[in-house]
This record gives sequence, structure tokens and C-alpha cells, in this order.
Amino acid sequence: ILKAEMIPTKKAVHLSVEDCLLSLNSDRKLGLQSVETDLRLSSYGSNELDTDEPDPLFKKFLDTFKDPMIMLLLASCGISTVMGQYDDAVSIFLAVFIVGTVAFVQEYRSEKALEALNELVPPKALVIRDGHPKVIMAKNLVPGDIIKLQSGDRIPADCRIISAVQLTTDDSSLTGETHPHEKHEGVIAKGLNGDIPLAECTNMIFMGSLVSSGNCTAIITSIGMKTEFGKVFADLKCVEERRTPLQTKMDDLGKHLSAISFGIIAMIALSGLFQGRSLLDMFTIGVSLAVAAIPEGLPICVTVTLALGVMRMAKRNAIVKKLPAVEALGCATVVCVDKTGTLTQNQMTVKEIYLDSEKSLVEVSGGGYEQTGDFSMNGEPMRSDHLVL
Repeated sequence: ILKAEMIPTKKAVHLSVEDCLLSLNSDRKLGLQSVETDLRLSSYGSNELDTDEPDPLFKKFLDTFKDPMIMLLLASCGISTVMGQYDDAVSIFLAVFIVGTVAFVQEYRSEKALEALNELVPPKALVIRDGHPKVIMAKNLVPGDIIKLQSGDRIPADCRIISAVQLTTDDSSLTGETHPHEKHEGVIAKGLNGDIPLAECTNMIFMGSLVSSGNCTAIITSIGMKTEFGKVFADLKCVEERRTPLQTKMDDLGKHLSAISFGIIAMIALSGLFQGRSLLDMFTIGVSLAVAAIPEGLPICVTVTLALGVMRMAKRNAIVKKLPAVEALGCATVVCVDKTGTLTQNQMTVKEIYLDSEKSLVEVSGGGYEQTGDFSMNGEPMRSDHLVL
């Protein structure tokens, strides 16, 4: 059994089918032997994207109390308990507990719903092993496996095409192009400008893409995080997780309330000392006023409001994993996309024309590819002589 290494896209695209088969020590008709696939599976690991281990439930529950406002309320609860103000301590603790429980339960339900969707249709692949076709889980595929794909199949790994019949694939998850790409088994010559863009790698098919039409036989060149989709996934994991506008405002409010509370305690303590009163009495009064100034009902209102937003989104078949994401979505006023077709009907339409000579805008009516519409300027239809360029 020979050692076979994964072949990156920038190299596989320039190799012939026979060279790929030779490099991966595979046979186009017989595929890999079961003994070889077991060795490669133990060597390369499963064909899955690396995800972080989920936190235990108790840690997820405790994470809901990391908000500055919640921590301030917990601090006031502890101070109230020490000072013997048990009614205030109990009411504050119940408020904090309700906030944490609602947030935890809602996010836990969202995570379970996402897990159920992922397990609803487990990814499988038709592979040739020991000379026989068999359907296996996509995570058990290894470099050198020969797979067969047809219209509607999700491509499980990066592959070099061996043979194709009228094959087109939807590579929008990688290239952003909405129209299907035609694929073939030929060799692509090396360009003068270095690496070839993924959209021009027409003899390769990529993990996460969809077979739009036709069918093909291909050999797997890369799996898991070594695929082009895996590289994008790794880049996304490095994206900084920003706090939403509401979270930022709540953080600022918590900090301001903390500063005001300490200021009240200091002012009352100093004024009492000047009047000759006991420091302990002044401290007790200052702490009582500071605790009373903290709005323990605010976190409950915010959390319940966000939870209701999540439930309304769920009724529209949209799963929101984190409660603050609802507020962030509501704050969006402009959505920027790279090209038409991502969120639109893929029909670019001219709506306004700026004429430097007229110092005005020409308004164009109509929409899409309909052959109807008029030109107007300042609300008045334009004459035919104005339309001559």
C-alpha cells in the first residue's frame, strides 16, 4: 500500500486524470480497497469541518450572567443580603434568575432546532470501493475515493472530474456566481498570472456545491478542512464577534450606574462624616440608595422583548440562535451585497441617468427585463429629440 497525499486545487487542476489516479494510488473502475480506506481514514481523519466542542449546559447557563448590568444586579443582591435587606435581595435575585433562564432556554431551543435540521438529511455519497458501488456517509470518504454524482446531489469533497456528461454545478457558496458552471474532465493549462480563480477551475468540483444538471464520475483530491470550502470556513472562525448596539448600550448603562452608585456612596459617607455621624451608618444609607437606583426590571423587559422577537421569527420559519441577534437585525437599514442575484431576482434595472449637460437626473420607469417604460426629467416626459445620444 502506497502513501497518498491530498492534492490541492491549484495543483489538481493542471493534472490529467491518469496523473491524479496515479498520485492518489486509485483505480477509476475498482476504486480503493477497504483495507486502504481504513488506513486513510485513520491517517487523514473524517471528512468533516472542524467545529468547537460544545460547552456544557451549566457553562452556557452561567454565560448568560456575564452582562455588566446582570453582574451589577448580582453585586447589589449580595450587598443587600449582607446588610440584612432580604426582601430586596430576593427580588433582585429572582429578576436576575428569570433573565438568565429565559435567555438560556430560548438559545438552547434554537441550538436543538439547528441540530435537528442538520440531522434531518445526513450527507451520503455513492462511492466505488472494492469494484462495487455503495452508499456511505460522506464523513467516511477519503482522498482517492471514486464517487458518482448526478443532478441534485450535494458535492461531499473537492474532486477532480474523471468523466462528465452535460455537467453543470452551482458554486455560488464559493464564487458568488449564481449561474451554473459547465464542467468537463479536460486538463487546464497553466496561466501566466499564477493561480487560476475557482470559477475557472472547470475540471474540478468543490465541497458544498450542488450538481445542477448532468452526471459525473470524480476522484476525491481533498477532504475536510483541506477543501476550498474548509479554507473559507477556517477564515470565518477567525472573524471577530462584535456586540450588538443594544448590548453596547446596556454595557454603557451598567458602567454608568456603577459609577453613579459609587459616587452616591462616597458623597453620603463624606457628608455624614462632616456631620459627625457614624461611618457605618452613612455607608449603609449610601448602599441602600445605590441599590435602589439600579433598575432590576430593565433586564427582564429587554430579555422578554427579545424572546418574543425570536418567537415571531420562528413563526416565519427563521431560527435565531442568539437573542441579541434579533435586535441587531432590526437595526439594519442598508444591506450591501456583492452582486445582483444574491438577494434579488438577478435582473439589474436602470432607474436613474445623470446627464452632466443637463445638471439633472433622468428618471427611468419600468422594471426587470420588461420592454416597457418611459424617460422623464423633473416629472415631465422627455421629448424624442432629448433621447438622441
